[in-house]
Amino acid sequence: MAVHSSVVRTLPDIVLCCIMLLFAMTSCLLSCAGSVFDLKTAVDSNDIPDDKSRPYLCTVCDKRFTQKGNLNVHRRRHTEEIWYSCTKCEKRFRGQSSLRSHMYVHSSKYKCTECGNCFQSSCALMIYNQTHSGERPFECSVCSKRFTTLSELAVHSRIHSEEKPYKCHECDKTFTQHGALKSHMRVHTAEKPYQCQVCEKAFSWSGSLNRHMRVHTGEKPYKCQVCNQGFSHSGALTMHKRVHTGVKPYRCSLCKKRFSHSSNMQTHKLYIHSNRRPHHCPYCGMQFKTNDKLKLHVRVHTDAKPYSCRHCSDRFRWHHQLKRHLLKSHNEGTWFTCNMCEKKFVTRGELKLHSFQHEDVKLYVCSECPNRFRRAGELKSHQLVHTDHKQFCCVLCCKYFKRKRSVVSHFKKCAKKLGCSRLFLF
Repeated sequence: MAVHSSVVRTLPDIVLCCIMLLFAMTSCLLSCAGSVFDLKTAVDSNDIPDDKSRPYLCTVCDKRFTQKGNLNVHRRRHTEEIWYSCTKCEKRFRGQSSLRSHMYVHSSKYKCTECGNCFQSSCALMIYNQTHSGERPFECSVCSKRFTTLSELAVHSRIHSEEKPYKCHECDKTFTQHGALKSHMRVHTAEKPYQCQVCEKAFSWSGSLNRHMRVHTGEKPYKCQVCNQGFSHSGALTMHKRVHTGVKPYRCSLCKKRFSHSSNMQTHKLYIHSNRRPHHCPYCGMQFKTNDKLKLHVRVHTDAKPYSCRHCSDRFRWHHQLKRHLLKSHNEGTWFTCNMCEKKFVTRGELKLHSFQHEDVKLYVCSECPNRFRRAGELKSHQLVHTDHKQFCCVLCCKYFKRKRSVVSHFKKCAKKLGCSRLFLF
């Protein structure tokens, strides 16, 4: 029987047509799904009251949630609910059915011949195989970056469009991917499905567990190319490199001083430029910028000595006192020696301050007069000359003083005069 030539198609032509049709249908479905999701997000957003009320209350810790499902997940941290752990990767699941579905990842008939990874379907395996072949057929029309799957390209395109369709209803933070939102929700629910099999510490994210495991294994895969020092995570290596390069990317907006680390800059602003001292000593009224500083100060009154020597019965109030004791009495540790006068110091910081005396370096300049100082503390003490601010208060008589030593001296006299000196340890 004769067949018209326009009807004849070779097998490759048919396969090509099917693939093109599949791509067209997938694109259409993604577009429709995106529109539906946008509509759902808008509706859900309108459902949330303007005052962001959280009607679902945890009766154990009084934390509130906007959705009942988030409350149910959160409650599990207070109960001893059974978790089902995967014996292959330590991931935990709340139900046996979820664990069974997960086990397909480790044992399935759809197995990659290159690396042994398993998948739940032949389609997932086919897509994964492209990671080995290097094939990336989908190209971004904006930056020309190529991707293995159409879904990866769709997610990437949100970088250019700045579209973030997935919204957290607890804090209103938005995300480009549903997986990112799902991971973020653990911040609110305190869910920690990843547990260390060595010390049983649990984590919210698998990456955190992987980094933690290096504590037990001692693994430090990130090596410095200059000094070969190893680090357990890439962030620590990045910060360490600044020791060699001298790069200080963080600059104080008040005095233009630069720092290698953001935390150092924040500490600098707090101690040098800020005058806020919200933490008050209950014994003498001294004010402190941080609660940690207040806790250290209280030892002066309570005579607490938390640092004990492992070689003898001596105890110390401060860590540097213990370190000095170990060096002098037990020859344990390393001295920091000045190469100019051979004087020895317990800490590197003490040596650095001492070295300024030889160099006659005075980095700290008073903004009110020409005086210069070697240490920040000396400058702060001097600046009290130019101000009437009195930050130190005696809690017994409410008298204020400019300097710490003045209020300490006054407090002793005041306590003795009022007959309550025996209540305090001086």
